[in-house]
Amino acid sequence: MELKTDLSKFNNDWYKKGGTSFKRIAWYSANAIFLNSAFPNSDFKVFLLRLFGAKVGKNVKIKPFVNIKYPWKLIVGDNVWIGERVWIDNLGIVTLKDNSCVSQGAMLLCGNHHYKKVAFDLIVGNITIEEGAWVGAMCVVCPGVRVGNHTVLTVNSVATANLLPWGIYQGNPAVKIKDRVIKG
Repeated sequence: MELKTDLSKFNNDWYKKGGTSFKRIAWYSANAIFLNSAFPNSDFKVFLLRLFGAKVGKNVKIKPFVNIKYPWKLIVGDNVWIGERVWIDNLGIVTLKDNSCVSQGAMLLCGNHHYKKVAFDLIVGNITIEEGAWVGAMCVVCPGVRVGNHTVLTVNSVATANLLPWGIYQGNPAVKIKDRVIKG
């Protein structure tokens, strides 16, 4: 007999969202009003993230329509840019190190499902975007991935595994196409 997916068996009670129910509801409201909206003030967005437990450095720029699931699972360094319509689905810890950039429409996805399991079990992995790395527009970074120091993930690419430092990666799944060289 061949087994089939049975979503009635799905159970993620083991997963800890963090924060009280009140805190999560308050965050969902603040996120909808101030981050995932046309609200333009980046400094106030940073203030809100810190208020809800995010660790955020200085000179961070957050564009409109950014969606962040759990700020208490977010670590942002100095001089970080987060572009329009970025979706940080941080079921795990997401770390954006100094001088990194996540461009328009990119998705950082810490959660996935185990498609070989009957219950379609939840899988969670942390994501780290290292110093000076750039996640291009419309890219996807999957659970457990580390985007290396000064690496570029080019437009519309999908990182399913770690990307080594100083590389330029492209495609689905992303593969290294050349070295990154920064000129003065």
